[in-house]
Amino acid sequence: MNPAFERAGLTLLERGWLSSNNILFAGNGAGGETALVDTGYASHAAQTLALVRAGLRGRRLDRIVNTHLHSDHCGGNAALQQADGCAIDVPAHEAAAVDRWDEDALTFRATGQQCPRFVRSGVMRPGTSVQLGGHPWQVHASPGHDPHSVVLHQAEFGLLISADALWENGFGVVFPELDAIDAFDAVRATLELIATLHVRWVLPGHGAPFDDCADALARARRRLDAMQAQPTKHARHAAKVLIKFHLLEVQALGLPELDAWIAATPYFARLHGRYFAAEPFAAWVRALLAELRQVAALRLDGERIVNL
Repeated sequence: MNPAFERAGLTLLERGWLSSNNILFAGNGAGGETALVDTGYASHAAQTLALVRAGLRGRRLDRIVNTHLHSDHCGGNAALQQADGCAIDVPAHEAAAVDRWDEDALTFRATGQQCPRFVRSGVMRPGTSVQLGGHPWQVHASPGHDPHSVVLHQAEFGLLISADALWENGFGVVFPELDAIDAFDAVRATLELIATLHVRWVLPGHGAPFDDCADALARARRRLDAMQAQPTKHARHAAKVLIKFHLLEVQALGLPELDAWIAATPYFARLHGRYFAAEPFAAWVRALLAELRQVAALRLDGERIVNL
């Protein structure tokens, strides 16, 4: 195990898509609180529960902390809460939407993704800290990818739980831009915030942990520059990400079923209307599929689409 992770009392559970990574805190001593940061996607909930069970060696999970409420980060909340009765803390600005279970405000309906309902217990507010593994982690607002996302920083060990605000090679889709909300500048501000922190290791929402935070920030800034220069490319990329995510979930489906799912998923109509209205909707969708096929992200078998 990484010595810094061991001292902080955490284990990084690196997951494959569809799920985000999970960071497990087994508790500081026999009586310490156990906690999990982010819980993966709903269809992986049984696997998440098994990983947590193995990591805690029979102890119950006391608390879930969600960096943000995209479905791949909170989809296991309900299963874990049902199993252990654990508390769940969410970013403060998401609390009301969770309490009334507003699937539009939480973007589950807009993305065509699922997240079983859970009950939150508390909130995390930027400028405060949370105790994880017996150590304080500072909560920082990290808008951009999600307007209410937070990152968690442990200054003593130089650890950053960055969620989708910073990956080793970029960051997550800037979802507010899909709703015609300018958010590229918010991404830049979040990157600049991270640059001010003492960071030796980054635990990202997806992919392996890395210790080259400065290099990752430089790559992220270049990616952001390209997005701001050509926002249409970002929009096209976002549409393909949504299709690929759905294919990862279902693995294979007929073309009519995919068309029906796209028609029922609001982000596609919003993206088409804002960026690609000059192109017929059906032709635009077929072009997206062709581009995914060119990069070996899917296979077309007549009227059947297969995930690769």
